[in-house]
Amino acid sequence: MMTPEQKINELRKELNSHNYKYYVENAPVISDYEFDKMLRELIELEELHPHLKDANSPSMRVGSDLTNAFRSVEHRFPMLSLSNTYSSEELGEWVTKIEQEVEQTEFVCELKFDGTAISLTYENGRLLRAVTRGDGTRGDEVTENVRTIRSVPLVLQGDDYPDYFEIRGEIFMPYSSFDRLNSEREQQGEQLFANPRNAAAGTLKQQQSQVVAKRGLDCTLYQIAGEQLPFSSHSESLDAARRWGFKVSQHTKVCRTRAEIEEFIKYWDTERHSLPFPTDGIVIKVNRFADRRKLGTTAKAPKWAVAYKFKAEQALTKLLKVTYQVGRTGAITPVANLEPVLLAGTTVKRATLHNADQIAALDLREGDMVYVEKGGEIIPKITGVELGERDAASQPLQYITHCPECGAELVRYEGEAKHYCPNQSHCRPQIVGRIIHFIRRKAMNIESLGEETVELLLEHNLIENIADLYDLRAEQLAPLPRLGDKSARNIISSIDSSREVPFHRVLFALGIRFVGETTAKYLAAHFGNMERLMQASHEELLEAEEVGAKIADSIIEYFADEQNRSIIERLVRAGLKFEAEAKVLSSQALEGMNIVISGSFAQHSRDELKAMIEAHGGKNQAAVAANTTYLLAGEKIGPAKLQKANKLGIRIISEQEFLTMIEGAEPLNTEPLATAEAVAEPTPAPEPPKAEPTTPIQGTLF
Repeated sequence: MMTPEQKINELRKELNSHNYKYYVENAPVISDYEFDKMLRELIELEELHPHLKDANSPSMRVGSDLTNAFRSVEHRFPMLSLSNTYSSEELGEWVTKIEQEVEQTEFVCELKFDGTAISLTYENGRLLRAVTRGDGTRGDEVTENVRTIRSVPLVLQGDDYPDYFEIRGEIFMPYSSFDRLNSEREQQGEQLFANPRNAAAGTLKQQQSQVVAKRGLDCTLYQIAGEQLPFSSHSESLDAARRWGFKVSQHTKVCRTRAEIEEFIKYWDTERHSLPFPTDGIVIKVNRFADRRKLGTTAKAPKWAVAYKFKAEQALTKLLKVTYQVGRTGAITPVANLEPVLLAGTTVKRATLHNADQIAALDLREGDMVYVEKGGEIIPKITGVELGERDAASQPLQYITHCPECGAELVRYEGEAKHYCPNQSHCRPQIVGRIIHFIRRKAMNIESLGEETVELLLEHNLIENIADLYDLRAEQLAPLPRLGDKSARNIISSIDSSREVPFHRVLFALGIRFVGETTAKYLAAHFGNMERLMQASHEELLEAEEVGAKIADSIIEYFADEQNRSIIERLVRAGLKFEAEAKVLSSQALEGMNIVISGSFAQHSRDELKAMIEAHGGKNQAAVAANTTYLLAGEKIGPAKLQKANKLGIRIISEQEFLTMIEGAEPLNTEPLATAEAVAEPTPAPEPPKAEPTTPIQGTLF
């Protein structure tokens, strides 16, 4: 007779083995019914003996309805990005350069999976943590969600794996899971995911792992990272990973010449359409680790690997009808409803049309045969009309004049490409969108509420606007589907905590058209409290930093609406902060400087850098202008900002240069500054010292 512990361990071992055979080898040996029966037995035993529970038990694959709070984790080995090539010529240049530096080298060609990058850490053969790529230096820990993905081994096979290592790969959504998920969302009237990549990324960041478990994510692994790994080549490491139970793509090939690489690319450029998952290119890597060490890396990417991106695809299909969607701000987006056509491995039924100008430029007519394109598996778009197949009796499309949801007459603001529904307070999609905007992290940060829960509250008539959130009680929420007592208490607690959010974020959360995060900060600092802002004239609004006529008009229009004023009164009574807090400067090192931030950074998040700029007396600017002092640039800087900075002669500084500017600043011992008006007159900007060149980390993936 087995003890409970022995029986639990036996069930775990059997279930892990069957999981591997089904999800990795695609060769199941028992029925789904038998598997589920064993899993239920394990769950029941673990419930009876909670001291025997294990985070890496197969029972964890079903997920939990508890809310996850993702914490930021620093990668022990940085996750560098890859350089891209888009033509045979560019690829040939890369291969030639490698062959000039390394004699008789080998390459490994692999499919480039189109999902979201992940790094899995294993210690003593057990899954320790799972972290997203993030900015390459830090990412979000999503371990509980990744444990639900059945192709990810929780406990490794064999005994020859290193005591501690990381393995990188891609979490993706197979087409079957994507189609099923979108079908369910369509039936429930929810917004559809644009493509499997977005669906995978959104699913991985779900707050409840139980939701992740149901969506059918998959994972393939392609790179081991660690110290003193027992391999001499990449292909050897992949073979070992397969032995240990990892799902490693079988579609890899060791190539020794450019011709072999191009043959592999040519084959998969066609055959990828028969794959059950999305892929958008081929990754070519130098095979031998000794060669990789010789080639090294840049600050952004390894020199020994490159990605070849497949060209955009087109298909010809019929434009059946143009419909119109209403966004949170009232923006109208026309959508082309198409005769279903297979494109880049998915069936396309819709394509974006952006605005009236694009429709006019294409001279679109319902019934036209149109060319639909997908570049890199992104949202489909119409690129042209096959005029030779146009019906002679067809008529040009007439853009709508009234909102399809509430019937209000549409407006088009000066300088805007889109039309808008001005009925902000009584148009259903705008109401829903404003509530979702209100609870966002950068607004009120009501983290226990998600989009699905907001829809649920609206459906059960528990809320109609943002003020109603503060009247909710846990006993109202607990009986709702997918919630329960604990989730209900978490939601109410999160709503209560939002009362401490500072005034400028409350102002941003209201969702006033054209009032973004930065503008909300300037308005809060300039006027000091909500009462002064609500009473401000058009001229007084224009005196605030970064407020132009369009923003001023929008603010006046918002406060002229009696329902908006009523909601604000209720939020005041609910205890939200409607007065700016006194601000104490750390120094005046950046006094009088206007700084624009663009790109991603190694040491700090963009929000942290913005806070540091303000703490040292500087101002954050949203866009490069003539009065910009510096463009603080990281990786993947916005090309438009870079171009404008160069045109205007704006100095571009790195993160290290910026930190040097403030590190030696003399601290202030002054009274708190209540508003931006209290800041002294600008002083000339000091010349920052040049940053020391950084040396990229070498050898972490060998």
